[in-house]
Amino acid sequence: MYRARKTTRKTGSIVTSAPRFGLSLVAALGLLAGEFAPAHAQEGYGDYWSDRDVMLVTPEGDILDYMPGRDEVQVMRDRRGRTVLVDPWGNIVATVVPNDGYGAVRRRQYDAGGYSERDRGYGYSEPGEFTGTVPDYRDVQPAPVEREELPNSLPSLSEEAAYDPQYENPLKQPMPPAAAVKGKSSAEITALQVFLDREGFSPGVIDGRMGSNVTKAIEAWQQATGETLDPNNTEDILERLRFNGGLPITNYTITAADAAGPYVASIPEDYAHKAMLPHLSFTSTTEMLGEKFHMDENYLRELNPGVDFTIPGTTIKVINPGANKTGKVARIIADKGRKQVLAYDDAGNLIAAYPASIGSADTPSPSGTVSVERIAFDPGYTYNPKINFQQGANDKILQLQPGPNGPVGTVWIALSRPTYGIHGTPEPSKIGKTQSHGCIRLTNWDATELGKMVSPGVTVEFVD
Repeated sequence: MYRARKTTRKTGSIVTSAPRFGLSLVAALGLLAGEFAPAHAQEGYGDYWSDRDVMLVTPEGDILDYMPGRDEVQVMRDRRGRTVLVDPWGNIVATVVPNDGYGAVRRRQYDAGGYSERDRGYGYSEPGEFTGTVPDYRDVQPAPVEREELPNSLPSLSEEAAYDPQYENPLKQPMPPAAAVKGKSSAEITALQVFLDREGFSPGVIDGRMGSNVTKAIEAWQQATGETLDPNNTEDILERLRFNGGLPITNYTITAADAAGPYVASIPEDYAHKAMLPHLSFTSTTEMLGEKFHMDENYLRELNPGVDFTIPGTTIKVINPGANKTGKVARIIADKGRKQVLAYDDAGNLIAAYPASIGSADTPSPSGTVSVERIAFDPGYTYNPKINFQQGANDKILQLQPGPNGPVGTVWIALSRPTYGIHGTPEPSKIGKTQSHGCIRLTNWDATELGKMVSPGVTVEFVD
């Protein structure tokens, strides 16, 4: 069973529990909906610490024994008119109250003028407002790769590498099945996808829709943790999100650099035409932002109806994917049947999983065990019709420049089997749903995350 983590901050001889807030997402999204208003300018942040007649009290009723940095909180007013300090995720860090003594605060139980249990979210929720569902966010307006010739016959497993007995059957037991999702809104599914993405069990593009990639991610997470994740229990998912990065949706302000690019007008299908481009860049700010925030491009537009994404200074709603998974991967399983890549550490623990497109009938992936030879970020691509698949009518060697819209995306993890690798893709929405030219194709962000956790010599095993 999941247990909420509790952290403490120690100053001198006082230990203060970090606030643990409630889970009403109606309240949690209150900040995005305008539940708070900025405090007046004359009531500057520093005034509260220089004024001995006030103190900062957490939603739990504890007195803060430290001063949050100016870059850590904003001074706001809630709907009751109280002055509160709010962190970047919308968490209420503390409320400013008269300094009439800690005992007086306790005698009031901090309910008469402070927060009751139902208030301990990011905003204020009237009785009966919370239904256990997530509101729809849209309601809120505001070194080159060169493929080598493939041998006529692949060496047997015994010729390729020694086999550790513990890896003879890496998937001895089926993955714990994921529960069926019933009647969940797009926003609730988004929260589920974001949780899995932050945990390192990628659902692919985050689009607010339930699909096979989400199901596979849940099953892999359950396998790794030994827990059961109920995708229909929104409260549990929100509680977990609270401790691994906060709200699934956040605000982002488009910068001048975002708007400037560089971008290309379009990406041609023909490799000869691709080779004429100076860089296989994104074609628009929406494509770039979608990839930056692990989002489906159409979903980005749905969350921001009528927004012009080319104007710097525009504030938009985006996915909050959190930090990349970290760790050291010692072994990779490329499961062709599941269309999923599973990454294990040197102790045999499953630490990450990614939906993947693996091979096709015309260009199947190999069998057996290979190893990682090198990792290249932002690679170029050399097309050789004599040893690659046939692309259009091209019969000459072509050099394609780097870029996220290149044939191998932004990462190339070369394998010891010639011409094969694990790489990114210019079409993230198709991952796990289409086939590849024999390689292992991931979203660019998943390939980047995996690429930073592997090193030469890591084994990659293909299983059917």
